[in-house]
Amino acid sequence: MKYLSTFFTLQFSLFTFSLISQTSWIRINQLGYLPNDVKVAVLVSKETILPTSFKVCDALTGKTVFQTNKITPFGTYHSAFVSTFRLDFSDFKLQGSYYLELENLRSPNFRIGDNVFDGCADFLLNYMRQQRCGFNPTLLDSCHTAGGYILYHPDSTKNNTPFKIFGGWHDASDYLQYASTTANAVYQMLFAFKENGKNFTDNYDAIGLKKSNGIPDILDEAKWGLDWLVKMNPSKDEMYAQLADDRDHKGMRLPNKDTFTYGAGHGLARPVYFANGKPQGIFKYQNQSTGVASLAGKYAAAFALASDVLKKYYPTFADSLLQKSLDAYQLGLKYPGVEQTAPCRAPYYYEEGNYTDDMELSAISLEQLTLSFELPNQSSSLLKAQSSRLIDEASAFGKQEPTTPWLGADTARHYQWYPFVNLGHYLLAKEGNKDFVNYLKLGLTKLQVRGANNAFLNGVPFIWCSNNLVAAALTQVQLYRKLTKDNSFLEMETSLRDWLFGCNAWGTSMIIGLPRQGISPRDPHSAMSYEQLAMSHEHGIKELRNEEMKKLRDSSQPHSFTPSFFNSLIPTSGGLVDGPIYNSIYSKLIGIKLNHTDAFAQFQSDYVVYHDDAGDYSSNEPTMDGTASLTYYFSTLENSLPNKKIIKEKSGVLTRFDSSQKIIRLVFTGHDFAEGGDKILKTLKKENIKASFFLTGDFYRKYPSLTKKLKTDGHYLGCHSDKHLLYCSFTQRDSLMVSKEQFFSDLRNNYTELSKLGIEKQNASYFLPPYEWYNDSIAKWCEDAGVNLINFTSGTSSNADYTTPDMKNYKSSETIYNNILNYELKSFSGLNGFILLTHIGAGPLRTDKFYDKLGDLIKVLKSKGYLFVPL
Repeated sequence: MKYLSTFFTLQFSLFTFSLISQTSWIRINQLGYLPNDVKVAVLVSKETILPTSFKVCDALTGKTVFQTNKITPFGTYHSAFVSTFRLDFSDFKLQGSYYLELENLRSPNFRIGDNVFDGCADFLLNYMRQQRCGFNPTLLDSCHTAGGYILYHPDSTKNNTPFKIFGGWHDASDYLQYASTTANAVYQMLFAFKENGKNFTDNYDAIGLKKSNGIPDILDEAKWGLDWLVKMNPSKDEMYAQLADDRDHKGMRLPNKDTFTYGAGHGLARPVYFANGKPQGIFKYQNQSTGVASLAGKYAAAFALASDVLKKYYPTFADSLLQKSLDAYQLGLKYPGVEQTAPCRAPYYYEEGNYTDDMELSAISLEQLTLSFELPNQSSSLLKAQSSRLIDEASAFGKQEPTTPWLGADTARHYQWYPFVNLGHYLLAKEGNKDFVNYLKLGLTKLQVRGANNAFLNGVPFIWCSNNLVAAALTQVQLYRKLTKDNSFLEMETSLRDWLFGCNAWGTSMIIGLPRQGISPRDPHSAMSYEQLAMSHEHGIKELRNEEMKKLRDSSQPHSFTPSFFNSLIPTSGGLVDGPIYNSIYSKLIGIKLNHTDAFAQFQSDYVVYHDDAGDYSSNEPTMDGTASLTYYFSTLENSLPNKKIIKEKSGVLTRFDSSQKIIRLVFTGHDFAEGGDKILKTLKKENIKASFFLTGDFYRKYPSLTKKLKTDGHYLGCHSDKHLLYCSFTQRDSLMVSKEQFFSDLRNNYTELSKLGIEKQNASYFLPPYEWYNDSIAKWCEDAGVNLINFTSGTSSNADYTTPDMKNYKSSETIYNNILNYELKSFSGLNGFILLTHIGAGPLRTDKFYDKLGDLIKVLKSKGYLFVPL
């Protein structure tokens, strides 16, 4: 890199080198990249610079693994940066953990791997569960069970009468609940499951507790919202739009401690707004509603898709939703126009200005029910008779709005064009209507053109909730490519994805807690985390928190802050925050006051701002519907993942492979002793089996002849640490006994010994920790080092073959042998997918060597149909 200056002396050169790290930053996708992705980082600088090439370096060893001069300049980025560049390393596809280096400037670490998005869609559901109203699994308590009272009902005698309603999700960090955002969130999650159902797991039950119930978690979550929508639409012509209003903005408090009253003698009951299609607002401000169709269409679409997707799990409920969908659709036809949310004390509300997209989606969703299944009732017969009419009506509605109006626009009012993605266009295009394929392409082209002149390729307008627009664009471009195989928008897609994970002006992820390593929102405008902070203030945590946050953002490098510290303040993760907002909007909003010094001050501009501060509700408030809208896109990225049935512990450690296949992986570890090496080699060769050996650096140095034989015979050789250090306490597992630097050094030295055998890190990416003992911090550090943490499958006690008679946990070889076979006999899935661990040596104090029984064990298991493969 060279500075453009007429005074470029050696001394000035040395001076400017020290400035680069202070005035220039490399923004990357902190979560990582798929191997075949378009992989681009963005270099931003406060100075005029001219980089010529950059390197990709291994995060653990520091070795340069790739170098390129694919650098594209983009000039200034508003008033934030003088120089910006796109650094393209797409040609590098090797899986691992890396950083980019450009002279003395270094990026944060990132991963390349086919599993970098594994579990991301399910991770989002953490925030959805936290937002639950009624029973809240985060708090293990219930909230807002007092119900509501009716407003704006056309029958005046029903106004101010009780309305039994609770459930659903709080919209954001206040406790308002909107039918429009709820119905959209329900549809998005059901759509994600219908398209990518195999990529969702079942770890929680219907009420959100950590217990599988035979139903994918995303469907449990969608049904939570559906149950509330059914209550809000109790009869054919009775539909409600909103529960509570902005009078609840009376300070942060936990939902189960919400004692705010709306007056009028209703106690803790909250107002429920009837959808009458007319302007509403009981105080100074009113919305501009013109009809009911925008809301009725959303109800109808959610009910229709649920009737299809949930029929396997809730057949009676699914049956009832069909008629409710038909009724809601008819209500939308009867009352065209938009039903906006109701303001109260403040002028802010969802100013939805379109409804044809909602009616289009509901019509095509109903029509698709006739293709997927047939219910033996009157509703399904009626629906089948209307099939051709429904598709014609869907097409007619869709053609009234060829592209969602925000695409390519510079601005829009708050939620003016909602939902932000038109899934009805996709469904019509999927049925062969080429007009709608072209509409999808036209919208994306507008977005691409608008973003073509900035280094982030982001053409989204920075209105309130701009990250929701990013999520919508990602969904649309992926669906378009799925339909057409057209990769014209692939670079824009990956750039928008990267934007959400830190390749943006501020260098932060926009999803709370994702990735686990790196920079993501730590101080969201969230009642949950704010209340936790308030309760901890007397212990001085607020000051410590601000200090940690400042340290975290003063550099582009992730810091080793204590994860448990932030977890105590943020009860759950997964929420997508609003995102960057035009300074022109931000500066005019009421009631915003930052709580601490802006850690991103040097990256702000007169054009757009983002603050990781609970005081900024416009850019750092997580939203329920925005979060739900990402479930489809993230689950799509998991489609390419191999071994979807591997079993991992909570920390992400691989402990078992596919339990549906009769395959065993024999694993041997070694540090001090190797007396079993030759016999194990002979046994494996006789049985024609390749195994995996995880050995320490000391072992490789002490037994070079044996390790060469292992390699010659084709066995997998991997890392087991260099000095067999105990990384964390046996009695207090969360207590670390090494620093991150010590861990990296220990691991690096182990790989140095492997390299002497001609085995490089990329060919030995699995790491089995010493003593088979680790904690969540070690798991995270392994991710940062680019190694895959692995451990034995528990249950057989095979790993006890090192014990001696003087130990309390001693097990004889005969006992271990029988334990393995008994487990295989009694367990439902036997030893399928097992990682079966024993030791290459046990030392002189153990006289009964388990490896003496290895041949017999292999023969028995082979007779039962098991295959043996290496890692």
